[in-house]
Amino acid sequence: MPKDKVLLVEDEPIVRFGIRDFLESRGFDVEEAGNLEQARNVFQRVRPDAIVLDYLLPDGNALDFLPELHAADPQVPIVLLTGHGTIDLAVRAMKQGAENFLTKPVELPALSIILDRALENQRNRRRQTARARSDRDSFDPFLGTSEAIRALAREAAIALRSDGPVLVQGETGSGKGVLARWLHEHGARRDEPFVDLNCAGLSREFLESELFGHARGAFTGAVTEKKGLFEVAHKGTLFLDEVGDFDPALQPKVLKVLEDNRFRRMAEIADRQVDVFLVAATNHDLLRLVREGKFRSDLYFRISTIPIVVPPLRERREDIPLLATHTLAQLARDLGRPDVRLSRGALEALSAYSWPGNLRELRNMLERAVLRADGAEIDSSDLRFAAALTMGPEPVAGSTLAELERLQIEKVLQEERGRVVNAAQRLGIPRSTLYQKIKEYAVDLSRFQG
Repeated sequence: MPKDKVLLVEDEPIVRFGIRDFLESRGFDVEEAGNLEQARNVFQRVRPDAIVLDYLLPDGNALDFLPELHAADPQVPIVLLTGHGTIDLAVRAMKQGAENFLTKPVELPALSIILDRALENQRNRRRQTARARSDRDSFDPFLGTSEAIRALAREAAIALRSDGPVLVQGETGSGKGVLARWLHEHGARRDEPFVDLNCAGLSREFLESELFGHARGAFTGAVTEKKGLFEVAHKGTLFLDEVGDFDPALQPKVLKVLEDNRFRRMAEIADRQVDVFLVAATNHDLLRLVREGKFRSDLYFRISTIPIVVPPLRERREDIPLLATHTLAQLARDLGRPDVRLSRGALEALSAYSWPGNLRELRNMLERAVLRADGAEIDSSDLRFAAALTMGPEPVAGSTLAELERLQIEKVLQEERGRVVNAAQRLGIPRSTLYQKIKEYAVDLSRFQG
């Protein structure tokens, strides 16, 4: 883990040198500024974990600067220093967001203790937030006894030993996002932010703004500045799903962040530092995209420091009864039906199905079954398998699973008059996945619109 970074704002060089030297001896990484303008620039560039701020500076005072810092990052601890301390000034500083207030000459051991305590409190708050989110959304990505899932657990354990980027590959709905969150929650950055973004179907301009942020006036409609997700995930984990959809023009910028830990917001000229653990995921064959010139080879090799392949559900059929039972218990509790259970016939039907949508399809099907079931037991008749649905007439004998899937997509699109968002909701899949299927099966949306 990187050192805690402290921004020291002090206009007297001798005092600044003494504080910096002492804090560095205590394990802090110190960045310096001699006035408010320098402090603004350093703050934007390095994203400090804490700030030691002198009250009176050549171009202003700390009370005027505190609201600006608090608006930019309300969680950063700020310790105020002054040579003319009064109770009134201390109270005003605390109201403006200062963590503590010390008079000069500063007792350096006391400053170090205050910073340690403030940073630990900050980590505890993040830890509690992350734990609450984890308890609410937790799902064991290694639930099962199959060799395929045991192999996945071994690869994930190897990934935890490194802080390098992880590339998670697997079919749609196979649990790539669940694995990404597990890697974060069991890694060294577990107390820091976990930020995720599905890149599928996003335009280059929108994706660039989401990842890197933008300055005010960067483009029409940019009325305020915006933090990018690299900044939001600073010191934590950034999970980018469907990186195979990256626009080629954006790929060099992502590579620069991974190689140099620096980036620029749109319409800014100053670099900013950032430190993230990247988990990238895709259901595409990235090597094929590299050969076709659609994905940079240097970016591919950078994000695939540790490659992990999540097995599809059909390759771990012996795990399906346990997965279904566990998933049903969660759904039934959330839906107020804790007594609902799967019959033996339902478990056999679930185990025999091919699961083109993997874990996501399993969850969606079970949720519908809970809502449909009248009694406490879900039978096979309560299950609706997507591969068994057709456009009205019975499917042609010998139809492949892909053909059946295409027929069902076209049927729902026709009923929804080409509205992809509505169709995705009815099919129980993300909009980005439906767009991928439409492209894969060369479905002409214009047939259903109008």
